[in-house]
Amino acid sequence: MPASTAPPQDEVSPDAVQAPASTQSSSAQPSPDQPSPVPSPSADEPMSPARRRGADTRALTQLLFGQLKELEPGTPEHTRVRAALIEANLPLVRYAAARFRSRNEPMEDVVQVGTIGLINAIDRFDPDRGVQFPTFAMPTVVGEIKRYFRDNVRTVHVPRRLHELWVQVNSATEDLTTAFGRSPSTAEIAQRLRISEEEVLSCIEAGRSYHATSLEAAQEGDGMPGLLDRLGYEDPALDGVEHRDLVRHLLVQLPEREQRILLLRYYSNLTQSQISAELGVSQMHVSRLLARSFQRLRSANRIDA
Repeated sequence: MPASTAPPQDEVSPDAVQAPASTQSSSAQPSPDQPSPVPSPSADEPMSPARRRGADTRALTQLLFGQLKELEPGTPEHTRVRAALIEANLPLVRYAAARFRSRNEPMEDVVQVGTIGLINAIDRFDPDRGVQFPTFAMPTVVGEIKRYFRDNVRTVHVPRRLHELWVQVNSATEDLTTAFGRSPSTAEIAQRLRISEEEVLSCIEAGRSYHATSLEAAQEGDGMPGLLDRLGYEDPALDGVEHRDLVRHLLVQLPEREQRILLLRYYSNLTQSQISAELGVSQMHVSRLLARSFQRLRSANRIDA
């Protein structure tokens, strides 16, 4: 059985996204009476190293799948051939993962998730259908990576319908940019997808919401205040404005002398003794007038009622 010794390869084009194993055991080698699986380049058209690596690995993959089909699942031989298939096709995963470099996620994590998709594709692949394995495996690998970003990376979760619509908005934006030679407007994107402009704006906002930002996090640029420093706050003096307007409305309903007593007591901050000396009445009478004024104000205040 072939050993899983295929070394990782650099990212290359889709025609050469795989690399051959550096060493194989004797059972992985074709017999002398079989034609060589690696096409030899003609003298007129020499094959590039990338295309040669892709051709080598496609031939190796086809050979390994032929062996895997004859083996019983769960046996050590089946496990070794399956592991060799996984390692030989890891460059396919790295090529797919490179499309997600802009997501600011560790590339090792993305490759690991893509490898899960590769394993699923190997387990489901049927070589008798006449389809090349990279063609079959790429949608599975990319789908697994996209599912990872959708379900595990976002700290701010958005509805699935909105996320799927965001993918359509991105695709329509790229198509319209190519067609118009400029960035399309929200109305043009909405017309292309036959949705409202509000939905387009919601999708764009949802697409940016991958991570929650701390209110105390520093903003980009020198001297820029944090988000918390730029948030508004409730001014306690606002309540005073409402209260003063209400008191002004109620005070005009009192007799003139009681109005003056309240103004002296609560606006001029005079004591009851000072008010009694100011008006020429006893302190007890001032206290009674204040109590009566409060009673009238409470009865006239519909909010408290």
